[in-house]
Amino acid sequence: MNESSEFAGELFEALARRRGITAGCVSKDELREFWEQISDISFDARLQTFFDMVDKDADGRITEEEVKEIISLSACANRLSQIQERVEEYAALIMEELDPDNVGYIELYSLEMLLLQDPTQSTNLVTDSGIQSQLLSQKLVPTKEHNPIRRWYRRLAYFMEDNWKRIWVISLWILICLGLFTWKFIQYKHRAVFDVMGYCVSIAKGGAETLKFNMALILLPVCRNTITWLRSKTKLGVIVPFDDNINFHKVIAFGIIVGVGLHAGSHLTCDFPRLLHSTDDEYNPMKPFFGNKRPDDYWWFVKGTEGWTGVVMVALMLVAYTLAQPWFRRNRLNLPKTLKRLTGFNAFWYSHHLFVIVYILFIIHGYFLYLSKNWDKKTTWMYLAVPILLYACERLIRAFRSGYKTVRILKVAVYPGNVLALHMSTPQGFKYTSGQYIYVNCSAISPFQW
Repeated sequence: MNESSEFAGELFEALARRRGITAGCVSKDELREFWEQISDISFDARLQTFFDMVDKDADGRITEEEVKEIISLSACANRLSQIQERVEEYAALIMEELDPDNVGYIELYSLEMLLLQDPTQSTNLVTDSGIQSQLLSQKLVPTKEHNPIRRWYRRLAYFMEDNWKRIWVISLWILICLGLFTWKFIQYKHRAVFDVMGYCVSIAKGGAETLKFNMALILLPVCRNTITWLRSKTKLGVIVPFDDNINFHKVIAFGIIVGVGLHAGSHLTCDFPRLLHSTDDEYNPMKPFFGNKRPDDYWWFVKGTEGWTGVVMVALMLVAYTLAQPWFRRNRLNLPKTLKRLTGFNAFWYSHHLFVIVYILFIIHGYFLYLSKNWDKKTTWMYLAVPILLYACERLIRAFRSGYKTVRILKVAVYPGNVLALHMSTPQGFKYTSGQYIYVNCSAISPFQW
């Protein structure tokens, strides 16, 4: 009843209604009776209190409207906004279950039967919680389907029902990547460089286009405030699995690896060697891009801005990706002490923040291109502008919040099961809402980690 005077009022009215009390106050003896009923944790007492709260006219029957009211009230008291939005649906389900004959109301024994009946729908009531738990577990065991086709279809149906949001988002992402790759592949197939470098250059440029898209996209799943706002303030949460943001972040990271492999692999193993071994006649159309003198060896490509930025980026990405793997991040490998210090969560955390250098190099790499000289053809910054700006705003908001209101640690306790409990003061004006979370910083360990 904390911070919910409305719920407390409804409870008072229910207790008073049962005893025929019409006044807005109670005597000392009546207060004792109220307290005895509220503090009685037995199943029957709690069920009766709940029933009395729903049964507003005290006729021993609950209508669908009364069910709606109590669900809404309970959801409001516990700040469960999702339940409040589906009150009618839940009330209809309850009435369907407890009023199979459609008489328009349910009685106390119906609630009791629903909660206490055994898996065979027997009328023998089982009150022992251990036995009841076992019976409910047995009731949840699915019946085995002997037909393999039906069994496979049912599993597929369950999978689709549970994962349809993930499936369509991943499918859309894959289609966009394929579309960008194909568009760039065909574009370079009709350019002069194709005559010398062949399909190698088309693959390299197709991979680069998906890389630009994924480098922009990978920032969005880690914009926590934006994700929270989209989930709670828009209807997109109905079709987009925002709670899977970190998993999607990992999927995009894999897409970046594929893009780097296609881009760098094709350049280093295919089109650069073809350029180095081209004849003078074949090289003539390449002079506007690579200079009047044909490059002599690989070093020419590496020492250029395009080359060294690419090499450094790939090296930093490999470090960050490797240390992010569970066996390194959670120190699962039996490594020598010297190497073990280079792994663990701290290594993962700080190596991941190398992305600042990576993005700077990525923009430089995307500007100094061999085969594109016009600024409007250098699209890397166009992909990255909005996501980087959004992420920068996110970090500014976090920094502002971290110093806006301070709290005092009132108590620290370690409970069985390796549970650490922190009791802290509540900032003035703060009201808890269901689903909220906090980030805790221990500056003695790290001033940057939350």
